[in-house]
Amino acid sequence: MTHRLLPLLAVSFSGLLALAPQGRAETDFGQVASYVARMLENSHYSHTQFDNAMSSKLLENYLNLLDPRHIFFTQEQVDKFRADYGTTLDDRVTLRDLSPAMEIYKLYTARVKDRVDFVKRSIKEQKFTFDSSRTVNLKREKLPWPKDAAASDVLWRDLLESEMLQERLLDKAKVVSDAKKAEKAKNKAKKGETVLKAEALEPNSEGKNSVAKVEPKPAAGGAKKEETPQERIAKDYDRLLKGVEDNNEEEVVDFFLSSLAEAYDPHTEYMSVSEMESFNIQMTHSLFGIGALLGVKDEVAEIQGIVVGGPADKQGVLKLNDKIISVAQGDGEFVPTKGLALNKIVEKIRGDKGTTVRMKVIPASDPGALNEIAIIRDEVPLKDKLANAELIQTPPELGKPMKLGWITLPSFYADMEKGSVSCTKDVEKLLLRLMKEGMEGLVFDLRSDGGGSLEEAIKLTGLFVPSGPVVQIKDWRGEISARDCPNPRAVYDGPMVVLTDKASASASEIFAAALQDYRRAVIVGDKSTYGKGTVQTIQPVERVMPFFSDKTRAGNVKVTIQKFYRIAGGSTQLQGVIPDLHLPSLRDVMDFGEASTDNPLPYDQIPALPYSYSRPTPLPMDALKAKMESRVKQSKDFSYIEDEAKRLKERMDRNVASLNEEVRWKEREDNEKRRTAYTDDRDKRAAEITEKVKDGGVKIFHLTLDNVSKPELVPESAFTKEQSSGMRMVKNDDEDAASGTEGFPFGLEPTKLEAIHIMRDLIDLTTDRGATAKAEAERK
Repeated sequence: MTHRLLPLLAVSFSGLLALAPQGRAETDFGQVASYVARMLENSHYSHTQFDNAMSSKLLENYLNLLDPRHIFFTQEQVDKFRADYGTTLDDRVTLRDLSPAMEIYKLYTARVKDRVDFVKRSIKEQKFTFDSSRTVNLKREKLPWPKDAAASDVLWRDLLESEMLQERLLDKAKVVSDAKKAEKAKNKAKKGETVLKAEALEPNSEGKNSVAKVEPKPAAGGAKKEETPQERIAKDYDRLLKGVEDNNEEEVVDFFLSSLAEAYDPHTEYMSVSEMESFNIQMTHSLFGIGALLGVKDEVAEIQGIVVGGPADKQGVLKLNDKIISVAQGDGEFVPTKGLALNKIVEKIRGDKGTTVRMKVIPASDPGALNEIAIIRDEVPLKDKLANAELIQTPPELGKPMKLGWITLPSFYADMEKGSVSCTKDVEKLLLRLMKEGMEGLVFDLRSDGGGSLEEAIKLTGLFVPSGPVVQIKDWRGEISARDCPNPRAVYDGPMVVLTDKASASASEIFAAALQDYRRAVIVGDKSTYGKGTVQTIQPVERVMPFFSDKTRAGNVKVTIQKFYRIAGGSTQLQGVIPDLHLPSLRDVMDFGEASTDNPLPYDQIPALPYSYSRPTPLPMDALKAKMESRVKQSKDFSYIEDEAKRLKERMDRNVASLNEEVRWKEREDNEKRRTAYTDDRDKRAAEITEKVKDGGVKIFHLTLDNVSKPELVPESAFTKEQSSGMRMVKNDDEDAASGTEGFPFGLEPTKLEAIHIMRDLIDLTTDRGATAKAEAERK
């Protein structure tokens, strides 16, 4: 456990300041649980009864959700839970009795407190020498719980020693890093280079939004004292305990019912009211709020991002790194935020469109001041997850210059109620502009696209395949239906590559599989996609509850109701989409994908549908593969990826870390030397390539939904990260360096560059242009 910022968007949009009710009704959660169990029995694809076997699964899921690393409970306690509840939770839930869930959580809270106390005592009393030959397990999810209290103490001494060593190594690395930065700055100064410092912007206020200076806060005297590893670890565990103790009945019920839903399959979920709001934001990419991204630093909420064009941005007073110390609704009283969990702070800032939230803020530009800011909530534009595109003009060094289109789709988003938001409509706008600019081939980037709307996957396929089946769907009865493309003809029928990775899931897999089965596109990527071949629907629990019940906080069930299959008959479940051309990837060795989840539905096949190929002969996969493999073999970048993947696999298989400081520091130094050698070599090659093609080199133009209709194309070099994401973020050099494109010529990281090479090969091998070029070469 380390002292780090807690990003609001680590997994979803749950942290963006959106709409949510402020009050809490007295919902009977025992009643809710009984109806959730009934809904799962009746609606889930498997139609599995909620019986003793499911009771056992529910218990194991709940224990693993609370204690995933198996470090808080002891085996004695787990065995008692199994004896008491292993076959009776189904009966308890049916009778609306949630006391077992509360009892287990109560003991969990006590165990966390006990372990936090143990950590603090050990920090004070135990001397750590970090010179032993002992090791500690990195992942404990599949390891047993410690046998008893004595075994738990032994385990926790090792865990604490490992955390202490990690913090010591971080401090040591920071000293080394600071020394290198100082030396670099010293060398710059010798060369007479000027170091510019950003000036703080003065606050301003417009319209009805307001800012007022309130009581001054004394400035801190001198520099802030650096915390020791012991102090950081103790604070981390204090935060952990506070978070566990702060969870109310509704949140504990959420944990328990989520464990019940996941006993059916990994994608069946119970969603509380706040989780449902977050899901809607993900699907529509729109919300009502102030348009700010929060993090927690030193137990205080801090502004980590501001949505461009959102209420906070328009008001102009709230700035990056400002700290929010208390919040009030309208004219209500201020509530302190210090020490609250991030989701609790977000709930206090959420509210309806047109309402006012007031905040007391310590400005980053003047830490000794305290401002009161009022912001009127409104619709917040979210652009970072919308479709976008590039027009790439390749240089003569790669052969005859070509214009290639590149469309990136982060998710299959849609507004399922109003229909006002559609990723297909957005992609079509970008596609038509690329075609207007004369693109000769298209790369469709689905990397890290986790899916979304099934309807959008079908509609999107219709942009590239004329009318015909896209996907088959089977329900729990075994009845099979097919869904067809809605378009009588394709919008684009030219050469096409679809780029996928292990994180491409669900709707992404439907789209990629259909284009592969139709021989419409070459699929390029990791060894397979995620492997999610199931369909879910949202069912509000309130709809099945009695009329007179309080349903305010009943929540929703996202339940698996169908499996989908390729038009060729195979399912993508577990297996995913196997690419035509496989590129080296770190994700290939990671424990990631449907096959790594608990309780996934099985792979199976159904009969294929009759359909017509997009082309009479297969795509030239052998020729494409030979050319790709030749380039990959010679690529220093892919060689590095393969080497890192091998090292990662070895570490994962060992699953241990040394508790010896000398050993760990040497490992760190070796890794750093290897990475530095690679990046130095990469930067040198990048400089040589850039210099070589700087006059007639690669030209990249960036297209967004904002500029797609404008007459002039915007060069990528003139397009800021803020324009691209729609978010003004706190600068983080480490994140920028890890973005995947830094240091590569023209931002073309290895996979993207190879996809461009493959597209050029495809054009050469399958189009008139390719035949003409071949004839010209033969004449010469």
